[in-house]
Amino acid sequence: MRVWRKSPFLITSAGRRNLISGGIILGIISLAGMISFFWTPADPAIMNISNRMQPPSMAAWFGTDHFGRDILSQIMAATPVTLSVALVGVMIGMIGGIPLGLMAALIHKPFFDHVLTRGGDVLFAFPAVIMAMLLTAGFGAGIGIAMLAIGLFNIPVFLRITRAAAMQQRHMTYIHSARLAGKTLPRIASEHILPNIAPVIILQASIQFSLAILAEAGLSYLGLGAQPPTPSWGRMLADSQTMIGLAPHMAIIPGLTIMLTVIGVNLIGEGLRQRLDPYRSGQANYMETDISK
Repeated sequence: MRVWRKSPFLITSAGRRNLISGGIILGIISLAGMISFFWTPADPAIMNISNRMQPPSMAAWFGTDHFGRDILSQIMAATPVTLSVALVGVMIGMIGGIPLGLMAALIHKPFFDHVLTRGGDVLFAFPAVIMAMLLTAGFGAGIGIAMLAIGLFNIPVFLRITRAAAMQQRHMTYIHSARLAGKTLPRIASEHILPNIAPVIILQASIQFSLAILAEAGLSYLGLGAQPPTPSWGRMLADSQTMIGLAPHMAIIPGLTIMLTVIGVNLIGEGLRQRLDPYRSGQANYMETDISK
């Protein structure tokens, strides 16, 4: 049996400008981070007290900090740390939240749905910072704790968005046809519902990724994330707070880096929304789906 359903992926190229702009910004920053594995203008951990708090110059494009370390080298070396923590945190949230959201929407058990949603609400009540503090008390601070805290915070976010989107789809004609064809709930979820709600999940993931970057910077600023000598944008901001009057570039440069990265991710997210969201763009086409397999 074949049915026709909306395909959010068969859409024209609206939002391409935002995608390109965000991709260029995030691509340049990511490229700098990848280059840091092989080369930096100077060793980001080497101190040179005689050259401390130097303003940006040809010798040090972004200047030096209060220990004489090259700020550009620190920014480059900190990029993989920040992006990897944010990415892993979002992935943990997706891996934990999406299956739970599908289960809550498809298993017609009020008690089961209530337990999952209320459990997600309890987890959502703890911000990532509070979660990191609780985990730090038991396991100590570090990058892994920051990843876990951000991931646990994201699980109820993806649970909610997946459950809401799946509940809208479960009464569609093509879902009823799949049930009549004898497909099990796991197959219906993986072959029909999940592909149809994927744009919503992708859009939410882009939002959560930008928030995770800010969360990682905040956790490192508070000393709950990356620990010295591992560089981090948030740690650089924390180190600069007492020197901002003498060397404002110490705070401005990592702050601008965080801002540009978040803007790049948000531009990509906006471009994806315009490209993938059939309800807002009004450009969704239809595709044929074989439900008899």
